[in-house]
Amino acid sequence: MDVSDLREEYTRAGLSEPDVAADPIEQFRRWFDETMNAGLHEPNAMTVATASPKGSPSARVVLLKGYDERGFVFYTNYEGRKAGDLEANPRCALLFYWGELERQVRVEGRAYRVSGEESDAYYASRPRGSRLGALASEQSRPIQDRATLERRLRELEAEYEGREVPRPSNWGGYRVAPETVEFWQGRENRLHDRLIYRRNEGGWKIGRLQP
Repeated sequence: MDVSDLREEYTRAGLSEPDVAADPIEQFRRWFDETMNAGLHEPNAMTVATASPKGSPSARVVLLKGYDERGFVFYTNYEGRKAGDLEANPRCALLFYWGELERQVRVEGRAYRVSGEESDAYYASRPRGSRLGALASEQSRPIQDRATLERRLRELEAEYEGREVPRPSNWGGYRVAPETVEFWQGRENRLHDRLIYRRNEGGWKIGRLQP
């Protein structure tokens, strides 16, 4: 199959200025609720794009674990690559792609660590296996083979049998405080709707971008 022949016409909906919320977080909530009602698989999956101190880009999919007027929250190992990038350069981008609804949301802003209390609360809500996995994995570091990782997990299961699994000090959350948020709705003939919110001193200003 010729990849260049793969295409789809977008016809589901439009996006106009009078129909969107004045605040991008409220608009995100509306769209996110629609993805939930549509039964999409992992609607909270988002790409996090970072850059190293030397400018090398890196992107990966993580799961959104909270959002409010302060920003968008995800959790990770603070010693992994994405965290290393964010500590050196907190500017980053998020991308949500909801293909079934022909929508994207793009966020650009700065990331900062959430409080220890927030990280503790979320960590305690995770399944026990996920908590043990966070202890077992030295994220992004080389390992000889999978058997080594699985052996480490078994050792931790034995060590914490009948006890609570503590949150590792090198594991926690980041909150991305948005500076721009773009809502993209696919349209016919590739004349897509793109509305962008830019933060200013008075709040948010909405503008339209050409597709």
